[in-house]
Amino acid sequence: MTEHRNPTTITAQPGTPFVDIEREFEAPAARVFRAWTDPEALVHWLGPREMDMKVIEYDARPGGKYRYVHTDPDGAEFGFHGVFHEVTESERLVQTFEFEGAPGAPCLESLSFEDLGDRTRVRTHSVFTSVEARDMAVESGMERGITDSMERLDELLR
Repeated sequence: MTEHRNPTTITAQPGTPFVDIEREFEAPAARVFRAWTDPEALVHWLGPREMDMKVIEYDARPGGKYRYVHTDPDGAEFGFHGVFHEVTESERLVQTFEFEGAPGAPCLESLSFEDLGDRTRVRTHSVFTSVEARDMAVESGMERGITDSMERLDELLR
């Protein structure tokens, strides 16, 4: 595995329905944003390392929908879907995100892509429907999936 200089920070303050994620990448904002919104790039970095990903639908524009499925080594499938509400090139994404294994508990995610010249800081703020829904997501192993994804994206951008 590659050594990663840029740690991923995940914050889930007790008693709040929020998760905040921050990570810097050694690439310009336009390149990071493109990797985040191009389904052909997405399959190479989103999700835990041991899972395969299939994009069913991915239309990164306001009102556009997405759906993808991760498959683990045993063949179990984990689907996710949502709608893009705001897509501002190289700057911001706002989307819903719902794990199909817990229907009816979507979260609203706001992502900012801060241009630091030849580097980019990505911040994600996720708002869950309740503290309980947030806690269930955190307890599901979300941290490993996020950390793997951010490390894999870092590797792809290099």
